[in-house]
Amino acid sequence: MSKVIVLLFVMMALSHHIHARKGRHNRPKDYIRAHNKARAKVKVGPLVWNETLAEYARAYAVVRSQDCEMQHSDGPYGENLAAGSWQVSAKEAVRMWVDERPLYDVKAGICKGEWSCCLHYTQVVWRRSQRVGCAHIPCPDDWTFVICNYDPPGNYVGERPY
Repeated sequence: MSKVIVLLFVMMALSHHIHARKGRHNRPKDYIRAHNKARAKVKVGPLVWNETLAEYARAYAVVRSQDCEMQHSDGPYGENLAAGSWQVSAKEAVRMWVDERPLYDVKAGICKGEWSCCLHYTQVVWRRSQRVGCAHIPCPDDWTFVICNYDPPGNYVGERPY
């Protein structure tokens, strides 16, 4: 019986460690680092964390936490959304957006194929965007919803991101 109690205690401690560790990968600096790595590759200036944008993102994340639906807030900022059936980290969310890079035709200044197929990527690297604020929240069934807001927003038709 005492072995079972010890085993339960170890499992609870391990579970707490895993969840705490995951939380450490969603700090502002994790989002900033992931964004600025992509921005440096195309030689645009770094983003800085903005708490007003982060609060906006947190408020909208709470709304989406009920269904994890990929629906934009239609707010005043540029916006990227991600969701995953796992505890998505900041680095993973930004990587999903940056992975659209091959779909952006640099010479033509447009997305290849469907018009919106690379707009997450172009928002990450939009040269005029200077500030970002992000949030993540668990949803039902262990899904995670991630949102980043950008100011000034990007993705203006007829303009190039860099």
